[in-house]
Amino acid sequence: MATVDVIIPAYNGARYLPAAIESVLSQTFEDWQIVLVDDGSTDNTTEVIAPYRERLGSKFTYVKQENRGLPAARNAAIRNSTSEYLGLLDADDLWLPCRLAESVKVMRERPGAGLAYGLIAGIDPEDRIGSTWVGNLKDAEGRIAPYIYMRKVELPCPTITFRRRCVDKVGMFDESMRATEDRDLWLRIALEYEVAFIPKVLAYYRLSPNSMSTDPERMLRAQLQFIRKHYGSKGCGFRSRQIALARAYKQRAEVLKARARPWDALASSLRALAYYPMDVDNLRTAGSLVVNWTMSSGRT
Repeated sequence: MATVDVIIPAYNGARYLPAAIESVLSQTFEDWQIVLVDDGSTDNTTEVIAPYRERLGSKFTYVKQENRGLPAARNAAIRNSTSEYLGLLDADDLWLPCRLAESVKVMRERPGAGLAYGLIAGIDPEDRIGSTWVGNLKDAEGRIAPYIYMRKVELPCPTITFRRRCVDKVGMFDESMRATEDRDLWLRIALEYEVAFIPKVLAYYRLSPNSMSTDPERMLRAQLQFIRKHYGSKGCGFRSRQIALARAYKQRAEVLKARARPWDALASSLRALAYYPMDVDNLRTAGSLVVNWTMSSGRT
């Protein structure tokens, strides 16, 4: 039995899959096995992974299923896993060689931690590396469930390693959630266990112009579903809910601004401000959008 099962869900990811798998092969920590779930791909995923299946043998488990979405694909991989630790890697992301070594090290040093995560850098469709995500270092680890709920802490998926016994206790990914299902699971784990943070870049996260985060309405619905689901959990009371709602509407405002919808962006930012006026960022965003909207109106 390997120490880490590498969970790779794949849907029409043939373009990037070889690079993702090669990033696993390059790990300095070698006691791993891959569990790849093909979630009903219609491209040449099967042909692309065939050489790796032959080369890796028992270190590569392949599961084929009808298309059921990302949470269901990850759950299928978890059900086919056997290792103590589970590490997430999406088909278009990349791990740095230190990724598993750093993750296993901190999990062994902190037996009370249910999951560990680290930093990421962005990478575009042409493999150009962008800026590094630093995150909220002040509230990065420990008992941080309320900060996850309020989205004051982000846990990047390609850096996540969690103990298998955690999902045995809190359940797997919620397949009714087609977005924020990752944060939903991290929160459920964080409500029961500590979270460990690794202050190093562990992975490259693929930035796509077609990602769900560019769809403001779908993302907002997902955020509201998450907020409603966990309202009332420990540390997730009224004030935390107001902050979470404000951050959801502020994010929507920023996406709408980028899509040249200044009036809608302004309305969303004002709603964020109404939910939590104590946050200076909400006031700053609304003020900036008022100025932008006024200037654009003056030019028409």
